[in-house]
Amino acid sequence: MKLKIGVIFGGETVEHEVSIISALQAIENMNKSKYDIIPIYISKDKTWYTGHMLFDIDVYKDFNDLKRYATKCTLVNKNGSFYLQRTTGIFRKDITELDVAFPIVHGNNVEDGTIHGYLKTIGIPTVGSGVLGSALGQDKVVMKQVFQAMHIPTVDYVWFFDNEYLESADDINKEVNKLGYPVVVKPATLGSSVGITYVKNERELAKAIEDAITYDEKVIVEKAVPNLVEVNCSVLGNYTYQQTSAIEEVLPSKDLLSYQDKYIGGNKTKGSKGMASASRIIPARIDQNTEDKVREIAVNVFRALNLSGVCRIDFLINKQTKEVFINEPNTIPGSLSFYLWEPTGKPYSELLDDLISLAIKDYKNRCKKHYSFDTNILSGYVMGAKGLKGIKGSKGKLK
Repeated sequence: MKLKIGVIFGGETVEHEVSIISALQAIENMNKSKYDIIPIYISKDKTWYTGHMLFDIDVYKDFNDLKRYATKCTLVNKNGSFYLQRTTGIFRKDITELDVAFPIVHGNNVEDGTIHGYLKTIGIPTVGSGVLGSALGQDKVVMKQVFQAMHIPTVDYVWFFDNEYLESADDINKEVNKLGYPVVVKPATLGSSVGITYVKNERELAKAIEDAITYDEKVIVEKAVPNLVEVNCSVLGNYTYQQTSAIEEVLPSKDLLSYQDKYIGGNKTKGSKGMASASRIIPARIDQNTEDKVREIAVNVFRALNLSGVCRIDFLINKQTKEVFINEPNTIPGSLSFYLWEPTGKPYSELLDDLISLAIKDYKNRCKKHYSFDTNILSGYVMGAKGLKGIKGSKGKLK
């Protein structure tokens, strides 16, 4: 009997289109003899849709004109089983049962723990890092604070909220100047290099910060690593075991890896292939000691942030001093980092099998834990007069 996998993608995020590409790539590579795949698309206005038409990437080029052909839906728990239900009409009608939810979402409002929190309240087995790991992996400030506590090497940085910059720009500029230029200005909770600027001097700083503020209320400014080499390593597993992938060296076109580098690359006629479009060298051109250090830090990051499933850990290396710094994790990486596992002998379909198996295993482990008690302490509780004083107009009675 096939497992029914609900692949969830889209959402209100600047990485909306990247999510669609990643999800349809994964769907194309899922083993159809093992799984019935149900696409679940979250539009930019947060409405959930399903329907066979959502397998076709051309649909999303002008979805507003075509959405009337898709089915609005929601996900519910019915006596321990999980169903997609139609939300149009007077009565909610079951569309299909689901066995596993597979979120392939990127960025704020989805990848940051939001979608995992929603799915956890429903109780369905879910692929990925869960609420805590997803939230930590999205916030570049909080994750660095965790890294520092765990003695994981990070670059020097300052951070601030948008209102603090508007009120005290001069003070913040002084803190940035202490880092020394060049610096990299980033929205703290975005991914895919959106809103990121490489700043060479103080004259360029204000514009870069103003750009970042248009995307996020929190901004981080990092000291740029000289003699930079960027490498990425994927980690697969959960809290009980971790394995690492091949290591890639990513080739930016300018001072840093941009959205264009990651998702468009040199392919302007055939369309994006997600992170698979980026220019890269596999394996990365680093020595064995540096490679060992990258793998060790990748596993430490995975464990420190309580991650699960497949993640991509991004690194900054000073090729002259051989210093290795953690840049950030991607808890649901573009294209699910399949291109880092294929060189190890793990094809994309097998990686997807592993992720679904991990989700089921984690679900079974959670089911063994106690999250509530059979007893109800309210069953014999009688509210006294003092407990009614705050109820306006009750006069001792509940209506």
